[in-house]
Order: sequence, then structure tokens, then C-alpha cells
Amino acid sequence: MQSLENQIWKSRLTTSTKLKLYNTDARRIDALDQWCLHMLLGIKWYQFVQNDDVWRLTKQLKLTAMIQWRRLTLFGHIMCMDDNADAKRILLASPLADWRRQPGRPHITWLSTVQQDLKQHHLMLPEAADLLRTDLCGG
Repeated sequence: MQSLENQIWKSRLTTSTKLKLYNTDARRIDALDQWCLHMLLGIKWYQFVQNDDVWRLTKQLKLTAMIQWRRLTLFGHIMCMDDNADAKRILLASPLADWRRQPGRPHITWLSTVQQDLKQHHLMLPEAADLLRTDLCGG
């Protein structure tokens, strides 16, 4: 089962981590994940195997949960960086008052997606930054 997990990390997560997950996108990603797992395990549609049973059998998280974990991990790494690091300054910078996103770009920023992820764990962005600073970053 370890090789199955490695295949998933290499093939799908590298491109999927950049996605902003809306509810419909999350359902579609998890449906693709299930379809791929069914194909890899040789499960046919007429066998009526439930998705939860497939996840239990493979002992892996939903793909959307993996993406969320990777996003929060990256956020943790950035928050542990030195305050003068470019990545941290860019992430925490406030845009100019008259700045607008280009047409066609997502309305939700990466940081607001991280805030949504943190809300699921009952944390706000400042609280999470303080926890990271005191517990994990050694500060």
C-alpha cells in the first residue's frame, strides 16, 4: 500500500496543491480520487463497494484532506521563516487600497483559503501564527 500512496503523492498532489478548493471542486477531486483508487484496485462499478470502504482498505486520507494538510504545512513553514524572508513578507503584506485582481483570476486568495482551513480546526490566523511561533518555530 506504500507504493500506492507514493503514486498518489507524485502524480496528483504536485498539480493539485495549487487548487483553491471550493465545495464543488472538493467533491470533484474526491470523486476523481475514488475513481483512480477503484481503477488501481480493480474494483468494478457493479461490485457496489462504498467509498468509505475503499479509503479504509487503502488506509489513506481523502485527496482534499491531503491537499489541506500540505497547504497548512506550507503555511507553517512560511510562518517559521525569518521576518525578513521574501516569502513571509509577501504572504503577510497588505495590498494597496486601489489594487484589484485581474479579470479571470480567483476571488479567493491563498491566504483566505488557509484561513478557511484553520477555521475547520477552530483557529484564527493570528492564533495559529502565535502557536507556530511559540511551539514549533522555537521562538
